[in-house]
Amino acid sequence: METHIKQVIKRTGTLVPFNQDRITNAIYRAAVAVGGRDKEKAKELSEKVVEMINEKFLGKDTIHIEEIQDLVEKVLIENGHAKVAKEYILYRDERKRAREAETRYASKINENIPWQKIWRNLDWAISHNLHSVEKLNERLEKGEFPQIVHESEALYEDDVELAANLIIERLDSLRMVMISGPSSSGKTTTTLKLEEKLTKKGFKFRALIVDNYFFDLELHPKDEFGDYDFETPQALDLELINEHLLKLSKGKEVLIPYYDFKTGKRTLNATPLKLQNDELLLIDSLHGLYPAFSKDVPSSLKFKIYLEPLLQLKGIDGKYVRWTDIRLMRRMLRDSVFRAYNPQQTLEHWHYVRSSELRNIIPYCNTADFIISSAMPYELPIYTNRMLNLFEKWAEIYKNNVLKADAYERSLRVFNLLKTIKPISDESSIPLNSVIREFIGGSSFNYH
Repeated sequence: METHIKQVIKRTGTLVPFNQDRITNAIYRAAVAVGGRDKEKAKELSEKVVEMINEKFLGKDTIHIEEIQDLVEKVLIENGHAKVAKEYILYRDERKRAREAETRYASKINENIPWQKIWRNLDWAISHNLHSVEKLNERLEKGEFPQIVHESEALYEDDVELAANLIIERLDSLRMVMISGPSSSGKTTTTLKLEEKLTKKGFKFRALIVDNYFFDLELHPKDEFGDYDFETPQALDLELINEHLLKLSKGKEVLIPYYDFKTGKRTLNATPLKLQNDELLLIDSLHGLYPAFSKDVPSSLKFKIYLEPLLQLKGIDGKYVRWTDIRLMRRMLRDSVFRAYNPQQTLEHWHYVRSSELRNIIPYCNTADFIISSAMPYELPIYTNRMLNLFEKWAEIYKNNVLKADAYERSLRVFNLLKTIKPISDESSIPLNSVIREFIGGSSFNYH
């Protein structure tokens, strides 16, 4: 619909071009969250929002984002979409509280952070002189990179071994193991290692490929740039997953769908699957801890693992390295090595990945039965060697681009970190079965 509005004032005060598609996508995402998937209705409702904008702000060419969102709520309620309106309002309020938390001192302990695991990792880092960039560089200068690799891998392997032993202790009742965590936390390698360890002890597994439960591409929600969002749990047929998991836990056969990424189409009832009495179901998924994923399966039948690179290392600015920045670099490398995907695109859309995981993944980390840290202090010198120049370039490219403010902030922060770390080009001491090989290539595992 035509409108005289040209620009929108964001909460930061910056001006961006008005784009009706963003309203359509926001309405559709709220609808998807409550089970609706009618894109035409979302477009129709966005037309009504623009119509209201034209009437209410006649003579103006600029409005505030809050004014648009107020009208979206009004249109949804007045047109009989109370559930969608509630989801939209909840998400809006959630984002508001998140912004407020970032601007004030948080006196309340964040319950989404696995503090016990962090203290254990910090203690380990201090005892190995790997708790700060300065200490890391000192060891690198002494030629101790191979030793750092060995120490880091041993810590991670201890975690995987302990997880395997905890699973064995509960084998009498368990029917499935779920490995969950945000993007590029190392779920695939950890799943393979866990399977390897348990298979050696005589246990059998069947894998459930969760990607086959994606809805048809045309039904997926989109992000604010118009790209399809595969990160949200609502991109998956959660109802069907839960139904199949419940049946499998009872020893019944199910027919798994098949999702074709080339066509973006799902075929139902494609492959039969049934668990034998001596088999466990192994599930590697972003959303394994999301409540709706397995809400009807009793907790006693599930062993849930959460994965995150919980690195405890301070930069020269006195701030700890952010785990999300580690995962961003991992995903960039993996996308470029294995998926022919431009790492700059990964950077530009990372804020959306981050927003989704903060809402749908991280809040459930402390519901896991065990937490594994995939952080390797030695990975940072590798990334300095591989990516320092790229982040320097991106920090310059995005410097004055208000539409890419998040990409600028992340690229500048990572550049300022990497430029303080001694680069390492010789990666030969990194084991072929390392979780880091999942991202830099050269793994002994087959990920396809």
